[in-house]
Amino acid sequence: MFPDDFDGIVAGSPALDFNNLASWRASFFPITGSEDSSNFIAPSTWTGLIHSEVLNQCDGLDGVLDGIIEDPDLCDFRPKALMCATRVSINCLTPVQTEMVREIFSPFYGANGELIYPAMQPGSEVLAVQKLYAGMPFSYSEVSVVQNQDWFRYVVFENPAWNASTFSIYDAALAESLNPSDIRTWPDDLSSFRNTHGKIITYHGGQDNQITSYNTERFYNHLLRGMQATSGELDKFFRFFRISGMFHCNSGPGAWVFGQGGGASAVGVPFESANNVLAAIVEWVENGTAPDTIEGTKFVNDTEALGISFQRRHCRFVGHLLVFDDGRSH
Repeated sequence: MFPDDFDGIVAGSPALDFNNLASWRASFFPITGSEDSSNFIAPSTWTGLIHSEVLNQCDGLDGVLDGIIEDPDLCDFRPKALMCATRVSINCLTPVQTEMVREIFSPFYGANGELIYPAMQPGSEVLAVQKLYAGMPFSYSEVSVVQNQDWFRYVVFENPAWNASTFSIYDAALAESLNPSDIRTWPDDLSSFRNTHGKIITYHGGQDNQITSYNTERFYNHLLRGMQATSGELDKFFRFFRISGMFHCNSGPGAWVFGQGGGASAVGVPFESANNVLAAIVEWVENGTAPDTIEGTKFVNDTEALGISFQRRHCRFVGHLLVFDDGRSH
């Protein structure tokens, strides 16, 4: 909307397509039910049984068993593997719970089959259980537990009595059609910014627990179509990096420290374009050198003073690390 305001932008875990993001978040409470419902899945089950099976099915797809899902696009998690066998009732899921998990990891579709929002990526459940699957409306902070509910109560419906447990795809359609204050944030053309020679680096944790990283991938492809561009053309000013093993904006089992946001995300890494995303945007804007990879760092126990556990180069979206035996890249 204001293409001349910035020469370079770093956008982390972007809340794109906001109306539908709010609806996607609201969709989980009717699925999980409240904490006292008969089929509610306890947090310990999400972080233990379910997460272990996610890793069992998807961790090794990149050829390395390290507790990190390198490329969630390759992970087709099937919760039916956890369903209780006959006369077994512990360390397993009931048929109803199995269907709940399947629905949670499925794309959110509208009444006519249109995509409202992409699926949650597997691996995120370790922290997603604290808000999205907690048996209550999604909260944006620890202070309020009803803020997503309030969005529908006071902005969409203007009805303080609206009940979040009744949320449906028709509520999502209404919110999108209203688009309060034009908050949608889903452009299909950034050529005005491109034409000012602006640059954008966006990144998203592959195990984000609040906003699925599949949506940033979707946005990248949305721009390709809207601008009728090739990946090479789009990458001249807009580059997307998925950060494997990172939760929402920071933390996680992966190499998540790469200078984003300052604070703990910048401690222990030099201000150099190879391993600091802020330095990378400066290098791109001022010297014309675009990043193909950004090296992330994982410190022992996430504590810089204890030293480096490992480092990993995160590739831009079109440059995945995986190569098949026949030479095809993914």
